[in-house]
Amino acid sequence: MLLADYGRELSERIMAGYEVVRPVTLRFNTLKITAEEGKRALKEADFSFEEVGWYPAAVILNGHTEEDIRRTSLYEEGKIYLQSLSSMLPPLYLSPKRGESILDMTAAPGGKTTELAALSCGEALITACERDKLRYERLLFNLRRQGAGRVTALCTDAASLDDLFCFDKILLDAPCSGSGTVSPRKNARIDAAYVERCARLQEKLLRKALKLLKKGGEMVYSTCSVLKRENEDVLRKVLEGCGAEIVPVESPAGVPLLPSVEGTLCVMPTAQYEGFFLAKLKKNEVRP
Repeated sequence: MLLADYGRELSERIMAGYEVVRPVTLRFNTLKITAEEGKRALKEADFSFEEVGWYPAAVILNGHTEEDIRRTSLYEEGKIYLQSLSSMLPPLYLSPKRGESILDMTAAPGGKTTELAALSCGEALITACERDKLRYERLLFNLRRQGAGRVTALCTDAASLDDLFCFDKILLDAPCSGSGTVSPRKNARIDAAYVERCARLQEKLLRKALKLLKKGGEMVYSTCSVLKRENEDVLRKVLEGCGAEIVPVESPAGVPLLPSVEGTLCVMPTAQYEGFFLAKLKKNEVRP
């Protein structure tokens, strides 16, 4: 599948990215602590880290494990959230604002939901859906720990929401094959039939999102896949005649990219980044 999408040279680079054990990355929860305060606290606790140029609230740890960071008071008090750099991108591009009504369609375990809350200073009205009961409980735990008090969590399938709902912005981080996140720590068995099942679900959820998005509203569609069937192909199928268009986005400096549809981002798996796809959409007509 990689060869069909990207050719041999890029496929080999993607495969090399799968073999890397990436460093631990995190973001500071600015609902509870500023990025400057968080960095100072890490230094006082003898943590070495690199800053991330495109996101002041994020850092890359040097030689430390997740267990190391979980033993800190910063973690216990919900002042930091362990999260991959690539998965921090969708909330940034959705750019939540105070007072906006925002839907996170597939929210668990809550990394992007709590990031949306932090980016809006806790003032956006966020609805977070998760249909799986166990994952929903994990979502509730993280919302409480991170202090995201203005999030309404629903244990429901976002695809079943009444079409009378209408949101200013929507984040659809769609279930996918995970073809961008393969690593030595995460075994994967991905075949064409599984990818096709994922793509059909993604199309269903994206069509639903566009029904729930208000006229003039914006949404972000993302996956942790690098396969075109789950990314560009889904967009092409759904956007035809639906009254929505791609809003071109620029890549943050230093983020490695694969070729993708103009205006979208497809992050290449590397030593620091997981593979990830992102597209920003705007609805121009009445809801279909």
